[in-house]
Amino acid sequence: MNEQRHLSTIESSENQTTTKIQCAALLFDMDGVLIDSTPAVARVWRQWAIERGFNPEEVIKIAHGRPSIATVRQFLPDADHEAENREVERREIEDLEGIVTLPGAEQLLTSLPRDRWTIVTSATRALAEVRLRAAGLPLPERWITANDITHGKPDPEPYLKAASVLGFAAHDCVVVEDVPSGIRSGKRANARVIALRSTTDDESLRAAGADWILADCSSISVQFNGSELHVALSGLRHGT
Repeated sequence: MNEQRHLSTIESSENQTTTKIQCAALLFDMDGVLIDSTPAVARVWRQWAIERGFNPEEVIKIAHGRPSIATVRQFLPDADHEAENREVERREIEDLEGIVTLPGAEQLLTSLPRDRWTIVTSATRALAEVRLRAAGLPLPERWITANDITHGKPDPEPYLKAASVLGFAAHDCVVVEDVPSGIRSGKRANARVIALRSTTDDESLRAAGADWILADCSSISVQFNGSELHVALSGLRHGT
């Protein structure tokens, strides 16, 4: 391991802080980090919950940030989980209205070497591809979706596999997440985690173990020196 990757420098100005870190690669969650599909997700799960007699708001809250089959299993333990999950996926693939790229996401991805980033999403590969294309974002060369794992977030498996497919150890990578389950997954994989406040409040992100909290990807800039990424995090509030 290159110990230098775990060092950071801090520059302060008024009420904000800029931190500079080094790492081998960036591992991005998709929804809430690179794209906003919240309206579509809410519409699909709301209808699913109503049809099956559950509280829509409760289902929507639980469904965010984890494989859909996990939500199906939780609410319908005795159902045909695969069939239910295929139906949820079909509806999500068909509903692309309102899916947009989040601030800074496209610029950040296109600034990175192709072999130094990937996406780690709880969506299936088919759904993830449809949403990324709808948002106009590039697809990574190698990535981890719900089809590639046995245990979803907050288990460390997704981020351990993501680091591995890029050829790095997870402790040499930095995860970018937006929800506690994803943050815990990254931390349990021994990665450092940048949390974006696009979905959840700062207190919840900090409690889950986030190392830094930013507004969105526009606060992240990267330079590559041929061996490692030099990442600058701007707009940090003091104490985050």
